[in-house]
Amino acid sequence: MRLKLDENLGSQGYSILAGAGHDVSTVTHQQLESAIDQELIDKCLAENRGLVSLDLDFANPLRFNPSHYSGIAVLRLPSKPGVADLIDLIRTPGTGEGLAR
Repeated sequence: MRLKLDENLGSQGYSILAGAGHDVSTVTHQQLESAIDQELIDKCLAENRGLVSLDLDFANPLRFNPSHYSGIAVLRLPSKPGVADLIDLIRTPGTGEGLAR
């Protein structure tokens, strides 16, 4: 799967997904940290990549119609998350579920 990770997912998210065999690019590696949402999603479209983000703005189907893109996954964390929560969200150990299957 071709994915682009938003800057809020960090290097561990990259390691988990790339280690699971996905073709992963990141906002940080492409120096797009200050890009507006539309610029970022347009870059994903041009690269045929699904976006993985914690940014709720991307969950608005009226603004970002899912059928126009290669995928948009907006991950939700608990109110006081730790690094372990993010890792568990990306990879659910023992079940084979989550993004890194």
